[in-house]
Amino acid sequence: LTYAWIFNEYPSFVQQDSRRFVSQETGNLYIAKVESSDAGNYTCVVTNSVTSTRVLGPPTPLVLRNDGVMGEYEPKIEVQFPETVPSAKGTTVKLECFALGK
Repeated sequence: LTYAWIFNEYPSFVQQDSRRFVSQETGNLYIAKVESSDAGNYTCVVTNSVTSTRVLGPPTPLVLRNDGVMGEYEPKIEVQFPETVPSAKGTTVKLECFALGK
């Protein structure tokens, strides 16, 4: 399975950059330092590469608060790591680590 996110409407896919990341482990979309241009509807797209089928999830709205209040997050690591990560020699391994906090 591969994961991608549509921003507002097809074919406008979220482009990964220094602020946006799509986890290929969980399908989660992470956005750091949200900007006003990030407001809109996000739809997850899951593709099965074996059968070439796609499934779209329901749209999830991202709405910016304009009351100046930020949510409070205690610092924490968001991902649980396995004890070992098996890999074949010469392959690339990508470890995903996310920390939340205010």
